[in-house]
Amino acid sequence: MATRTVVIASASGLHARPAKLFVQAAIRLGVPVRIRLGEKAVPAGSMLGVLSLGAVRGTEVTLESDAPGGDEAVAELAELLARDLDAVDG
Repeated sequence: MATRTVVIASASGLHARPAKLFVQAAIRLGVPVRIRLGEKAVPAGSMLGVLSLGAVRGTEVTLESDAPGGDEAVAELAELLARDLDAVDG
C-alpha cells in the first residue's frame, strides 16, 4: 500500500479553494486515494468528505492507496498539500 504523511500548508487549511484544487487533482489522476485524519478516512475525490475532515493549516494527514498507480498518485497529491494552495494562481 502506498502511504504518505504530509502537513497541510494552505493558510485556510483544507477548506474552500484548497480543497477544491485537491479534489480536482484526485479525480484527474483517476486512482482511488484515501485521505486520513486520525481514525477518519475519506475518498480524496469527495469534496464533502475532504471538507468533513476539518483539516487546518499545520494538520498532519495521511494519503493512502492500494490501487495500481497508487504510489505516483499519493506522491503527487502529497506534493500538492505541502504547498500553500491559497497562493496559487488560477
